[in-house]
Amino acid sequence: MPAACESVLEDIEDIVSAEDLKPHDRQFVRRNVFPKVRKRNSQKNTQTDDEPPSDSIIPGVQKIWIRTWGCSHNNSDGEYMAGQLAAYGYKITDNSDEADLWLLNSCTVKNPAEDHFRNSIKKAQEGKKKVVLAGCVPQAQPRQEYLKGLSIIGVQQIDRVVEVVEETIKGHSVRLLGQKKDNGKRLGGARLDLPKIRKNPLIEIISINTGCLNACTYCKTKHARGDLASYPIEELVDRAKQSFQEGVCEIWLTSEDTGAYGRDIGTDLPTLLWKLVEVIPEGAMLRLGMTNPPYILEHLEEMAKILNHPRVYAFLHIPVQSASDSVLMDMKREYCVADFKQVVDFLKEKVPGITIATDIICGFPGETDEDFQETMKLVELYRFPSLFINQFYPRPGTPAAKMPQVPAAVKKQRTKDLSQLFHSYNPYDHKVGERQRVLVTEESFDSNYYVAHNPFYEQVLVPKDPLLMGKMVEVNIYEAGKHFMKGQPVSDARVHTASISRPLAKGEVSGLTEEFRRRSAQNGTKWKAQPNAEIPVKAQLSSWMALQLPWQQEGGGLKILSVSLALLAVLVMFYYGGMKTEL
Repeated sequence: MPAACESVLEDIEDIVSAEDLKPHDRQFVRRNVFPKVRKRNSQKNTQTDDEPPSDSIIPGVQKIWIRTWGCSHNNSDGEYMAGQLAAYGYKITDNSDEADLWLLNSCTVKNPAEDHFRNSIKKAQEGKKKVVLAGCVPQAQPRQEYLKGLSIIGVQQIDRVVEVVEETIKGHSVRLLGQKKDNGKRLGGARLDLPKIRKNPLIEIISINTGCLNACTYCKTKHARGDLASYPIEELVDRAKQSFQEGVCEIWLTSEDTGAYGRDIGTDLPTLLWKLVEVIPEGAMLRLGMTNPPYILEHLEEMAKILNHPRVYAFLHIPVQSASDSVLMDMKREYCVADFKQVVDFLKEKVPGITIATDIICGFPGETDEDFQETMKLVELYRFPSLFINQFYPRPGTPAAKMPQVPAAVKKQRTKDLSQLFHSYNPYDHKVGERQRVLVTEESFDSNYYVAHNPFYEQVLVPKDPLLMGKMVEVNIYEAGKHFMKGQPVSDARVHTASISRPLAKGEVSGLTEEFRRRSAQNGTKWKAQPNAEIPVKAQLSSWMALQLPWQQEGGGLKILSVSLALLAVLVMFYYGGMKTEL
């Protein structure tokens, strides 16, 4: 590989490498270059004007495969990157083998997720695929050996994914890892009104803030997402409105800690939620994301009122991690077990039937048998219907990785013991025979049922009747399992159509504003609002030469245009300079 292709560009402007000829060298080389006329064979040349050659490196005509690991925040980022690339003309494919480029969106929470990410990079390289890396792993540790020479798009730079993909396809290695700022103040990230391809057209994932206020000793995500930075309420409400206008019937609010929302911009989570509730249409639902105990304690009364709202799921994810105060102190979780119990007890009293989900880490450094037994007692007490059990993995660069570790065999046994306790009870058996209102949003993994959720965000499987999808219906519960119930629709019940308009087709690009369509038309693009619509190559070239996407007007597009014009001016100057020398 030429050295110019191996060099790492810290920004798009650094396109000319140290190995390129200097301007004054070009005039001595150019006289030895002779044009070669290419003969045309009308019989053999079967390509149309709108089809690029198979080895084309024209930006915007390649196929891209996107793989995302991790949380709903990461999934939202992946949807935004897919939307921008598809809107620009790239073909988003589900077939990794046929793709020209792999966009790998990583998670740094646990070792296994990073291992899968690393193995995917190796597989892409073995398959001679172009690679762009995204997510928390390269953002937190961009100088790891296995990331060397590869393009990286930072978690706050996803609005520039088109630029990074273009340069990667042309053979450059580009790294954009900076933070979004306004007058020196850190912003929540890229704009919320970017084009997007929702994995599920009925569900919109909105990240309300990025980063957090904590400094947990085991957490690697903090290294990537940083300190708390919240989006303004009006932007979040506008995004919700737009989603409902595109046929969405369920919104998920996500972040590293939703409970901390607004503390950096002078507001709070309940204020945001009341504003969002005002714009949720009948038959649609809102689901809250994870919140740590310290930040929900201040708003228990208001949160209980919101969670009782008919268009908000009575569901909250509150990670406890351990029931030992000494372990929580070593984790720097900034609460004690009593705080967690206060939150859970209050919400269970004020929001009847509420689902409380929680997380537990088994085998954190310094955890004794007595500490672990306290955790077992907590689970036995509350019998959480949703419990995320994680064996501790020391993440490189975190304080916990330097602490004395619990033996691997002990960690494994504790994880097994807790899992056995969790599977020893069935949280839904008492609900058989109930009549419940459910919202149908997706298909089950085995493709045998549609998946719905009742007001407590408990999973209910219903028959695969296409008329039910995206609808709120009433069902009779006739069976219960560990993680689900099964329901039969009631024939005489009213059916609510949650969406205020027809949902987008699977793979269709969301968020294409009239401004985007107008600019595309000006560039000669015949845009069709279809899944992964491909733009004709001539229009692609016109759009590419403009070098400015509508959502980048205030960003990097202008810098690329300026640099391109400057390079063009230099080439013209030395071209005419060379002519004068010859004369």
